[in-house]
Amino acid sequence: MALYKHILVAIDLSDESGLLLDKVRTLAENCQADLSLIHVIEPLSFAYGGDVPMDLTAIQEQLDEHAQSKMDRYCQKLNYPVRHTHIVSGHTESEIHRIAEEQQCDLIIVGSHGRHGLALLLGSTANGVLHGAQCDVLAVRVGKED
Repeated sequence: MALYKHILVAIDLSDESGLLLDKVRTLAENCQADLSLIHVIEPLSFAYGGDVPMDLTAIQEQLDEHAQSKMDRYCQKLNYPVRHTHIVSGHTESEIHRIAEEQQCDLIIVGSHGRHGLALLLGSTANGVLHGAQCDVLAVRVGKED
């Protein structure tokens, strides 16, 4: 019996996200699991509030297209069949939880920068994903060692 059947990998599409790929592939192969990837784009209106006196639709569409292009490259580098890719807009943690539940994922993998002290307590994405997930969460350290 496989330990995990469907793994959701949350990536921010940074260069550091690429450091997850070998570990993700190895785990998925060992479990013979289905694999899905998610990237969440926080809408520009979140960053600027609702008071921006211009239409941000075209800019948001460009962000979506750029994310899809990068996601396609990550899938190629992964060298493992990807069941679904999800590029969604919204609040990062809640969108990851929503997709994990909809897709019946039993593991979420998220990169962690290994922050220390107050930065660890005050809002890493990995921590936010952990505290609302209905399944296991694996945080994989990415980035340079201190």
